[in-house]
Parts: sequence; C-alpha cells; structure tokens
Amino acid sequence: MLILNADQVRQTLPMPAAVAAMKRAFLAISSGEADMPLRSHLEVAGGKGTTLVMPAHVVTGEESSLAVKIVSIIGDNPQRGLPRIIATVLAIDPQTGQPIAVIEGTTITAIRTAAASAAATDVLARGDAKTLAIIGAGVQAREHIAATHCVRDIEQTFVVARDRAQCERLVEDMAKADPPIGDITICESADEAVARADVVCTVTTSPEPVFSAGAVRPGTHINAVGSYQPHVVEIPAETVQAARVFVDHRESAMEEAGDLIQPIEAGLIAWGHVLGEVGDVLAGRVEGRPGDSDVTLFKSVGCAAEDCLAVGEVLARANASGIGEVFELN
Repeated sequence: MLILNADQVRQTLPMPAAVAAMKRAFLAISSGEADMPLRSHLEVAGGKGTTLVMPAHVVTGEESSLAVKIVSIIGDNPQRGLPRIIATVLAIDPQTGQPIAVIEGTTITAIRTAAASAAATDVLARGDAKTLAIIGAGVQAREHIAATHCVRDIEQTFVVARDRAQCERLVEDMAKADPPIGDITICESADEAVARADVVCTVTTSPEPVFSAGAVRPGTHINAVGSYQPHVVEIPAETVQAARVFVDHRESAMEEAGDLIQPIEAGLIAWGHVLGEVGDVLAGRVEGRPGDSDVTLFKSVGCAAEDCLAVGEVLARANASGIGEVFELN
C-alpha cells in the first residue's frame, strides 16, 4: 500500500491537471457514472466540529476509481496551530477491494475544491473576465487565486477578510508562489472587492451573507464555496434569486446548500431555479451563460467523486515517478 504525504500530493496534483479532473468528475456525476451516497455528518469536538465520511465509486470509459475520504472541520483548530480542515483519503482497488493507498487528504481537498470552482468558472464566466475577488484569506483563498489563473487571464485580484494581517500574508505568499502571482489589492470591504470583479469566490466560514446584493455587477460569475450546512449562507438571497444557478451535485445541494435552501424556505425561489449541474453544462444539455450581462452562480458543496478523480491523478503520477512510501499491511 502506498502512503503519500501533503508535499507528495502537491507534487502529483498540479492545478491544471486538477481542473481537468474536476471537469471529468462533473461529467461523471451528471451522467450517472458516479455511485456517490450522500456524505455522513458526525458532530465532534463537543459540538464545535463536524466529521464527514465521503465514499464514491466512479466508472467512466477512461477510469475506474473507488475511494473514501474522512474529513473533519474543527473550528478551534487554528488556535491549536492545526488546520481547520483535516482529511485522509483511502484509495481502494475497485476490482479486489484491497486498499491501495492512504493519502493526506487536506491538501487534496484544498486543491480539488479550488479546481472545481475553476472548472465551473471556465464554463460559466465571461471569456473576457480579467478581475477576481476573493472573500476570505485562508488556504482556499490561496488555492482559488491559483486555480482561477488557470482558466482566465486574470490581471487584477481583490482580496478582503476580517483579519487584514491574514490578507497581507496571502499577498506575500502568492508573490512567492510558483508561478508567482502579483497585482493583488487588499480591499477595505467585501462590497468594494465584489464591485470591481468579474469573478467572485467566497471562501469563508461566515454564517451570513458576506457582501451586499447591490455590489454585484452585471456579467459577474460567483463561486460560493464556504457554506456546507443548511443554516449557513455566504450569498445574499437577492443575488441567488437574480442569478443563473448551477451546482456540482443536485441531491447533495438539496441536503446541504444553505445558500439555496434558505431562499427556497423563504419562498423567494424554488428548486427549479437551479438550472442544472455543471456537468450538464459541460455535456451541452444546459446552457450556462446566454449573454454577457447574466450573473451566474456556482454553489459548491464538494463531492466524493471529485476526491476520487483527484486521487486518480495523484496515484498515476506517484506510481509513474516512484513517489511515496510502500508498506505491506499483511
């Protein structure tokens, strides 16, 4: 069995390959090629955290993958010097049931989440989008900046978070990235950032909307990433109501996406307002953006099929290059 740590995951999952894998995952989800039960939620850490169990089996014409991810979101972890999100992925041979790899999953989660947003951006955002707003300044902010640069020629990025020092560290880190990304401006408010952006990514832990509906310009594409529970929202209901809305997996969104569930419960929209999954757009079954003035919204909840195909990319490169440690369980 292969063991891969965080550095080895990053080495074997470059962002362009991750974006391509997420497009395949979206297509598999929407084409019925992913067997993906809804993830289980367990309350942990005295009610201050959640552990999710996420299995998936994906069979396409090109690949067959079976994996289970266990991911914990612990709000107090940063005070302990630990990541807020900690995950592990077990990859299994779908033919024999034998475990074939244990992979550090926090890095996989970070990369594939941003790659999924980038894949959605590539099919929903205007082709001439050049400005990016990032609401939040944590790990996902870093990954979303890198991922969006893979699919659009971003000339200016605007960032905002409650902790300005965290924004300053983000700017410094991106300047040292490979490749380096500059032209990042720290804004005083989320509305200021959103009003200047063609693409907006919300990657926060906020339980309430992080910008005003009036700040959104015509033609904007929004990736709503941070909320994953019915009682948590990042996007104003008015913005959801006005947007062309797409999801990664409809069934999961109906259970978990507070950004959609709350406007529905308030009677502002119905589930029919969700026009389809991103895989439907990729397959040509649903039109993503009819015009340049449309506002599009991708509500991401994160799917095990995405982890499955990200793991496939990791294992292919690791096995080809001899990366990782091999252990025998028997």
